[in-house]
Amino acid sequence: MHPSDLIIYALAVALTIVAYVRDPGAPLVGLKAGFGLLWDIFPRLVAALILTGMLQVVVSPELIERSLGRSAGHRGIFIGFLAGILTPGGPMVSFPMMAVFLQSGASTSALVTYMTSWSLFGFQRVIAWELPFMGGRFVLARVLPTLALPIVAGYLERFLYRD
Repeated sequence: MHPSDLIIYALAVALTIVAYVRDPGAPLVGLKAGFGLLWDIFPRLVAALILTGMLQVVVSPELIERSLGRSAGHRGIFIGFLAGILTPGGPMVSFPMMAVFLQSGASTSALVTYMTSWSLFGFQRVIAWELPFMGGRFVLARVLPTLALPIVAGYLERFLYRD
């Protein structure tokens, strides 16, 4: 178990106690809401984990090392930038993929670039949410000033941590 898991469990127990003190029936309502969310997310979680497992089998570690590893140099950062933009789905897809990339030899600087790019410019999110709700002018106003940030973050990681 990771130390962050302990923090999450401790917070869950603490909030359950607070809810019980306020209203003894509240923890049951909270549990029902939490398990309802789990029921909604579970199929996507299973698919994301299968996708990640298949990625480990289909994509060779040599390809990851060549494309995103330390030996890839500047190219690795730019591939991480593009991969972050093109990765569909939420954190259930991107984080397991990053774990596979790291285990397969990707450099931390390429992964920092990937995560920053995915966070800022996820293609699916921009198309499905930002454009319809906020419009093209807003999307350009948000994207253009931040376009260099993932690449800068990757190079900063490389410089600061000698990656």
